[in-house]
Amino acid sequence: MTKPVPTPADYIETLNMNGMQGRMLRMPPPKNHKREILFIYGHHSSLERWFGFAQVLNRYGAVTMPDLPGFGGMESFYKIGKKPTIDNMADYLAAFVKMRYKNRRVTLVGMSFGFVVLTRMLQRCPDLVKKVDLLVSVVGFAHHDDFLFSKQRFYTYYFGTRFFALPGTSNFFREVCLHPAVLRAVYGKTHNAKQKFADLTLEQRADMMDIEVDLWRNNDVRTYMFTTIEMLRLDNCQKQVDLPLYHVATKGDHFFNNAVIEQHMRIIFKDFISMAVAMTKHAPTVMASAKDAAPFIPPKLRKILAEK
Repeated sequence: MTKPVPTPADYIETLNMNGMQGRMLRMPPPKNHKREILFIYGHHSSLERWFGFAQVLNRYGAVTMPDLPGFGGMESFYKIGKKPTIDNMADYLAAFVKMRYKNRRVTLVGMSFGFVVLTRMLQRCPDLVKKVDLLVSVVGFAHHDDFLFSKQRFYTYYFGTRFFALPGTSNFFREVCLHPAVLRAVYGKTHNAKQKFADLTLEQRADMMDIEVDLWRNNDVRTYMFTTIEMLRLDNCQKQVDLPLYHVATKGDHFFNNAVIEQHMRIIFKDFISMAVAMTKHAPTVMASAKDAAPFIPPKLRKILAEK
Protein backbone atom coordinates (compact mmCIF):
# COMPACT_ATOMS: atom_id res chain seq x y z
CA MET A 1 0.00 0.00 0.00
CA THR A 2 1.30 3.47 -0.89
CA LYS A 3 2.18 5.54 2.14
CA PRO A 4 -0.08 8.64 2.31
CA VAL A 5 1.57 11.99 1.62
CA PRO A 6 1.73 14.02 4.87
CA THR A 7 -0.19 17.29 4.99
CA PRO A 8 -0.13 20.19 7.49
CA ALA A 9 -3.53 19.09 8.79
CA ASP A 10 -1.94 15.88 10.09
CA TYR A 11 0.11 17.88 12.61
CA ILE A 12 -1.88 21.03 13.42
CA GLU A 13 -3.29 21.52 16.91
CA THR A 14 -5.35 24.28 18.51
CA LEU A 15 -3.33 26.89 20.40
CA ASN A 16 -4.92 29.04 23.10
CA MET A 17 -2.64 31.54 24.82
CA ASN A 18 -3.14 34.81 26.66
CA GLY A 19 -6.77 35.10 25.57
CA MET A 20 -6.06 34.52 21.86
CA GLN A 21 -6.87 31.46 19.79
CA GLY A 22 -4.74 30.16 16.96
CA ARG A 23 -2.96 27.05 15.77
CA MET A 24 0.31 25.21 16.28
CA LEU A 25 2.06 22.62 14.14
CA ARG A 26 3.74 19.87 16.15
CA MET A 27 5.81 17.11 14.50
CA PRO A 28 7.17 14.35 16.79
CA PRO A 29 10.88 13.53 16.67
CA PRO A 30 12.23 10.78 14.40
CA LYS A 31 13.81 7.73 15.98
CA ASN A 32 17.07 8.42 17.87
CA HIS A 33 16.71 12.22 17.60
CA LYS A 34 15.90 14.09 20.81
CA ARG A 35 16.49 17.65 19.58
CA GLU A 36 13.56 20.03 20.18
CA ILE A 37 13.23 22.62 17.42
CA LEU A 38 11.04 25.72 17.68
CA PHE A 39 10.52 27.35 14.29
CA ILE A 40 9.05 30.87 14.05
CA TYR A 41 7.89 31.81 10.58
CA GLY A 42 8.11 35.27 9.04
CA HIS A 43 5.81 38.09 8.01
CA HIS A 44 2.78 37.44 5.79
CA SER A 45 2.82 33.72 6.60
CA SER A 46 0.98 30.67 7.82
CA LEU A 47 1.70 27.15 9.01
CA GLU A 48 0.83 25.84 5.55
CA ARG A 49 3.30 28.18 3.86
CA TRP A 50 6.26 26.71 5.76
CA PHE A 51 5.16 23.09 6.10
CA GLY A 52 7.92 21.91 3.74
CA PHE A 53 10.55 23.65 5.85
CA ALA A 54 9.14 22.03 8.99
CA GLN A 55 9.38 18.64 7.26
CA VAL A 56 13.10 19.15 6.60
CA LEU A 57 13.76 20.31 10.17
CA ASN A 58 11.83 17.26 11.39
CA ARG A 59 14.64 15.03 10.11
CA TYR A 60 16.72 16.34 13.02
CA GLY A 61 14.22 16.46 15.87
CA ALA A 62 10.75 17.32 17.05
CA VAL A 63 9.42 20.49 15.40
CA THR A 64 6.99 22.99 16.89
CA MET A 65 5.74 25.93 14.82
CA PRO A 66 3.17 28.19 16.50
CA ASP A 67 1.18 31.03 15.02
CA LEU A 68 2.06 34.51 16.20
CA PRO A 69 -0.85 36.79 17.18
CA GLY A 70 -2.43 38.24 14.04
CA PHE A 71 -0.72 35.81 11.68
CA GLY A 72 -1.79 32.49 10.17
CA GLY A 73 -5.39 33.11 11.19
CA MET A 74 -4.60 33.55 14.89
CA GLU A 75 -6.52 36.24 16.75
CA SER A 76 -4.57 39.47 17.15
CA PHE A 77 -3.31 41.47 20.10
CA TYR A 78 -6.02 44.03 19.33
CA LYS A 79 -8.57 41.51 20.67
CA ILE A 80 -7.03 41.81 24.14
CA GLY A 81 -6.43 45.55 23.98
CA LYS A 82 -2.74 45.48 23.04
CA LYS A 83 -0.76 46.59 20.02
CA PRO A 84 1.28 44.08 17.98
CA THR A 85 4.63 45.59 18.91
CA ILE A 86 7.79 43.51 18.62
CA ASP A 87 8.09 43.70 22.41
CA ASN A 88 4.61 42.21 22.84
CA MET A 89 5.35 39.53 20.24
CA ALA A 90 8.59 38.71 22.07
CA ASP A 91 6.86 38.47 25.46
CA TYR A 92 4.16 36.24 23.97
CA LEU A 93 6.84 33.97 22.51
CA ALA A 94 8.74 33.90 25.81
CA ALA A 95 5.58 32.70 27.57
CA PHE A 96 5.20 29.99 24.93
CA VAL A 97 8.81 28.81 25.38
CA LYS A 98 8.47 28.69 29.15
CA MET A 99 5.22 26.75 28.85
CA ARG A 100 6.40 24.21 26.23
CA TYR A 101 10.03 23.70 27.25
CA LYS A 102 10.02 23.86 31.04
CA ASN A 103 12.93 21.51 31.72
CA ARG A 104 14.25 21.05 28.20
CA ARG A 105 16.71 22.82 25.96
CA VAL A 106 15.55 24.02 22.58
CA THR A 107 16.90 24.87 19.14
CA LEU A 108 15.52 28.21 17.95
CA VAL A 109 15.07 28.80 14.22
CA GLY A 110 13.65 32.13 13.06
CA MET A 111 12.65 33.04 9.52
CA SER A 112 13.01 36.75 8.59
CA PHE A 113 10.59 38.66 10.87
CA GLY A 114 10.35 35.55 13.05
CA PHE A 115 14.05 35.89 13.83
CA VAL A 116 13.51 39.55 14.76
CA VAL A 117 10.99 38.39 17.39
CA LEU A 118 13.31 35.62 18.63
CA THR A 119 16.16 38.12 19.04
CA ARG A 120 13.99 40.54 21.01
CA MET A 121 12.73 37.66 23.17
CA LEU A 122 16.30 36.67 24.12
CA GLN A 123 17.17 40.31 24.79
CA ARG A 124 14.15 40.86 27.03
CA CYS A 125 14.39 37.46 28.75
CA PRO A 126 18.09 36.66 29.20
CA ASP A 127 17.15 33.78 31.50
CA LEU A 128 16.00 31.91 28.38
CA VAL A 129 19.45 32.08 26.76
CA LYS A 130 20.70 29.12 28.80
CA LYS A 131 17.84 26.99 27.42
CA VAL A 132 19.02 27.46 23.81
CA ASP A 133 21.32 24.78 22.39
CA LEU A 134 21.42 26.28 18.88
CA LEU A 135 20.27 29.60 17.42
CA VAL A 136 19.58 29.80 13.68
CA SER A 137 18.56 32.74 11.52
CA VAL A 138 17.06 32.05 8.09
CA VAL A 139 17.27 35.34 6.16
CA GLY A 140 16.79 37.17 9.46
CA PHE A 141 17.69 40.82 10.02
CA ALA A 142 18.37 43.16 12.92
CA HIS A 143 18.05 46.83 11.90
CA HIS A 144 16.03 49.03 9.57
CA ASP A 145 19.23 49.94 7.71
CA ASP A 146 19.42 46.31 6.54
CA PHE A 147 16.69 46.98 3.96
CA LEU A 148 17.66 47.59 0.33
CA PHE A 149 14.71 49.90 -0.38
CA SER A 150 15.23 53.24 -2.05
CA LYS A 151 14.26 56.23 0.09
CA GLN A 152 11.14 56.73 -2.03
CA ARG A 153 10.00 53.13 -1.59
CA PHE A 154 10.92 53.17 2.12
CA TYR A 155 8.77 56.22 2.84
CA THR A 156 5.95 54.93 0.63
CA TYR A 157 5.82 51.76 2.71
CA TYR A 158 6.28 53.61 6.00
CA PHE A 159 3.52 56.20 5.57
CA GLY A 160 1.27 53.85 3.62
CA THR A 161 1.27 51.25 6.39
CA ARG A 162 0.78 53.92 9.07
CA PHE A 163 -2.34 55.06 7.22
CA PHE A 164 -3.75 51.55 6.78
CA ALA A 165 -2.93 50.53 10.38
CA LEU A 166 -5.83 52.68 11.58
CA PRO A 167 -9.08 50.85 12.47
CA GLY A 168 -11.24 52.39 9.75
CA THR A 169 -8.72 52.35 6.93
CA SER A 170 -7.61 48.80 7.76
CA ASN A 171 -11.22 47.62 7.45
CA PHE A 172 -11.47 49.37 4.08
CA PHE A 173 -8.19 47.78 2.96
CA ARG A 174 -9.42 44.31 3.90
CA GLU A 175 -12.93 44.55 2.48
CA VAL A 176 -12.05 46.42 -0.72
CA CYS A 177 -8.33 46.17 -1.58
CA LEU A 178 -8.04 42.58 -0.37
CA HIS A 179 -11.24 41.33 -1.93
CA PRO A 180 -10.26 38.15 -3.82
CA ALA A 181 -11.40 39.59 -7.16
CA VAL A 182 -9.34 42.75 -6.62
CA LEU A 183 -6.29 40.79 -5.49
CA ARG A 184 -6.41 38.55 -8.55
CA ALA A 185 -6.73 41.55 -10.86
CA VAL A 186 -4.12 43.83 -9.26
CA TYR A 187 -1.67 41.96 -7.03
CA GLY A 188 0.37 40.38 -9.82
CA LYS A 189 1.26 43.85 -11.10
CA THR A 190 2.80 45.07 -7.83
CA HIS A 191 6.55 45.36 -7.30
CA ASN A 192 6.80 42.52 -4.77
CA ALA A 193 4.58 40.16 -6.75
CA LYS A 194 6.66 40.61 -9.88
CA GLN A 195 9.65 39.37 -7.87
CA LYS A 196 7.72 36.39 -6.50
CA PHE A 197 6.13 35.36 -9.80
CA ALA A 198 9.23 35.78 -11.96
CA ASP A 199 10.12 32.73 -14.09
CA LEU A 200 6.91 30.85 -13.19
CA THR A 201 4.68 29.11 -15.71
CA LEU A 202 1.06 30.24 -16.11
CA GLU A 203 -0.09 27.24 -14.07
CA GLN A 204 2.42 28.00 -11.30
CA ARG A 205 1.37 31.65 -11.29
CA ALA A 206 -2.26 30.61 -10.82
CA ASP A 207 -1.33 28.32 -7.92
CA MET A 208 0.80 31.06 -6.33
CA MET A 209 -2.04 33.56 -6.68
CA ASP A 210 -4.39 31.20 -4.81
CA ILE A 211 -1.83 30.98 -2.01
CA GLU A 212 -1.35 34.74 -1.88
CA VAL A 213 -5.11 35.35 -1.72
CA ASP A 214 -5.33 32.99 1.26
CA LEU A 215 -2.37 34.64 3.00
CA TRP A 216 -3.71 38.17 2.53
CA ARG A 217 -7.18 37.17 3.69
CA ASN A 218 -6.08 35.10 6.72
CA ASN A 219 -3.54 37.51 8.23
CA ASP A 220 -4.90 40.38 10.32
CA VAL A 221 -4.56 43.60 8.32
CA ARG A 222 -3.86 45.93 11.26
CA THR A 223 -1.22 43.54 12.58
CA TYR A 224 0.40 43.30 9.14
CA MET A 225 0.51 47.08 8.80
CA PHE A 226 1.68 47.80 12.36
CA THR A 227 4.43 45.17 12.26
CA THR A 228 5.62 46.57 8.93
CA ILE A 229 6.02 49.94 10.65
CA GLU A 230 7.93 48.19 13.46
CA MET A 231 10.30 46.59 10.95
CA LEU A 232 10.91 49.86 9.12
CA ARG A 233 12.11 51.49 12.35
CA LEU A 234 13.73 48.38 13.87
CA ASP A 235 16.91 48.53 15.94
CA ASN A 236 17.76 45.27 17.70
CA CYS A 237 21.38 46.35 18.24
CA GLN A 238 20.85 47.90 21.66
CA LYS A 239 21.46 44.75 23.70
CA GLN A 240 23.77 41.78 23.25
CA VAL A 241 22.83 38.10 23.35
CA ASP A 242 25.39 35.65 24.70
CA LEU A 243 24.96 33.05 21.96
CA PRO A 244 26.64 32.30 18.64
CA LEU A 245 24.41 32.73 15.61
CA TYR A 246 24.21 30.49 12.55
CA HIS A 247 22.80 32.64 9.76
CA VAL A 248 21.44 31.45 6.40
CA ALA A 249 21.48 34.20 3.75
CA THR A 250 20.21 34.09 0.17
CA LYS A 251 22.71 35.37 -2.37
CA GLY A 252 20.03 37.15 -4.37
CA ASP A 253 18.00 38.60 -1.49
CA HIS A 254 15.90 41.39 -3.02
CA PHE A 255 14.89 42.87 0.37
CA PHE A 256 18.11 43.03 2.39
CA ASN A 257 21.81 43.91 2.20
CA ASN A 258 23.60 40.82 3.52
CA ALA A 259 26.83 42.70 4.32
CA VAL A 260 24.99 45.23 6.48
CA ILE A 261 23.03 42.46 8.20
CA GLU A 262 26.31 40.79 9.17
CA GLN A 263 27.64 44.04 10.68
CA HIS A 264 24.53 44.36 12.85
CA MET A 265 24.41 40.69 13.82
CA ARG A 266 28.02 40.82 15.01
CA ILE A 267 27.06 43.66 17.36
CA ILE A 268 24.35 41.54 18.96
CA PHE A 269 25.68 37.97 19.06
CA LYS A 270 28.77 36.35 20.55
CA ASP A 271 29.74 34.91 17.17
CA PHE A 272 28.34 34.99 13.64
CA ILE A 273 28.61 32.05 11.24
CA SER A 274 27.14 32.82 7.82
CA MET A 275 26.02 30.28 5.22
CA ALA A 276 24.81 31.48 1.82
CA VAL A 277 22.37 29.61 -0.42
CA ALA A 278 21.99 30.20 -4.14
CA MET A 279 18.51 31.71 -4.32
CA THR A 280 17.37 34.79 -6.21
CA LYS A 281 14.66 35.87 -3.76
CA HIS A 282 14.33 36.64 -0.06
CA ALA A 283 12.05 33.62 0.26
CA PRO A 284 9.55 31.70 -1.90
CA THR A 285 5.85 32.36 -1.41
CA VAL A 286 5.34 28.81 -0.19
CA MET A 287 7.38 25.74 0.72
CA ALA A 288 4.73 23.06 0.43
CA SER A 289 7.15 20.15 0.26
CA ALA A 290 10.48 19.13 1.76
CA LYS A 291 11.93 19.25 -1.75
CA ASP A 292 11.03 22.95 -1.99
CA ALA A 293 12.62 23.69 1.39
CA ALA A 294 15.79 21.58 1.20
CA PRO A 295 17.93 24.27 -0.55
CA PHE A 296 17.26 26.62 2.40
CA ILE A 297 19.25 24.38 4.74
CA PRO A 298 22.89 24.29 3.54
CA PRO A 299 25.10 21.23 4.20
CA LYS A 300 26.97 22.91 7.07
CA LEU A 301 23.74 23.56 8.95
CA ARG A 302 22.45 20.05 8.27
CA LYS A 303 25.59 18.64 9.85
CA ILE A 304 25.17 20.82 12.94
CA LEU A 305 21.49 19.92 13.29
CA ALA A 306 22.33 16.22 13.00
CA GLU A 307 24.60 16.40 16.05
CA LYS A 308 22.89 14.95 19.12
